[in-house]
Amino acid sequence: MTITTKVAPFGLKPWFSERVWGKKSLQPWYDETGTTELVGEAWLTGPQCVVEGGPFAGKTLASVAEKMGGEFPLLVKILFPADKLSVQVHPDDAQAKALGETRGKTECWYVLEAEPGATVALGLKPGVGAKQVAASVDSGTMESLMQHVPVSVGDMLYVDAGTVHAIGPGVVLLETQQTSDVTYRLYDYGRPRELHLEKGLQVMKSETKAGKIAPREMDGFTRLIEQKYFVVDRFEFGAASHGAVSFEGPGCLVGLAGSGAVKTAGGDLALSPGRAIVVPAGDGSVVVETNSGVSFARCVAPV
Repeated sequence: MTITTKVAPFGLKPWFSERVWGKKSLQPWYDETGTTELVGEAWLTGPQCVVEGGPFAGKTLASVAEKMGGEFPLLVKILFPADKLSVQVHPDDAQAKALGETRGKTECWYVLEAEPGATVALGLKPGVGAKQVAASVDSGTMESLMQHVPVSVGDMLYVDAGTVHAIGPGVVLLETQQTSDVTYRLYDYGRPRELHLEKGLQVMKSETKAGKIAPREMDGFTRLIEQKYFVVDRFEFGAASHGAVSFEGPGCLVGLAGSGAVKTAGGDLALSPGRAIVVPAGDGSVVVETNSGVSFARCVAPV
């Protein structure tokens, strides 16, 4: 179900997810995380994210969405790996429902930071199937079965459901995905975490549409990706400028660099790096203005 009631945009406080592969510090993106544990993900539009200011102040996104007739359709995160994530796979919608889940998980990664030589593992090498994957878990050789893709700042990668994938250190990624956390771990480098080999082998696909997506220059912005579940665009506003940003579906704006403001009837909402402003109705436009320049992403769930 999608949100249908007309509601003004509102800002969300990030929710920080502790992960064994995360970092102690997420600076310069965030000064504090509220924990001394390793943090791997900043959830910007997670169901548990809390609204900052306005009539819904203090409420979670999940509770606001429920009052408005649905569930916010996009989970947007920033990933901060200091170590390798597990080799994993996500089901598509049909597979997820057959396994008792609400929906599948298709996602994309936009590279915000990348050290020289950084790669992500995206998909299996040609000819690799479930038997080889299962055998590689015991032998510790699964990484050798995967395609390792070099990445640099500004790259967009599509991660189709069913794609066996892994992320390593040396990158910071903006992830846009279906609102789902269904993940099946296939291999975890010997770490003492649960694997989901049976389900993972059941939903993995030897070939998918995953890969790099070439950007397209549009009228006033750059289209990074356009898929069934999400459209992600990047905007660059120079100093002392403003403009309307349209929404054809519910979505959010995510600050990437610089600072700006989203103008609403209830006042200005700060648009700053690592923070999301939700535009729940998604059937019009919002005005963004900046004094010093701002870069931001628009993530939309098409209707």
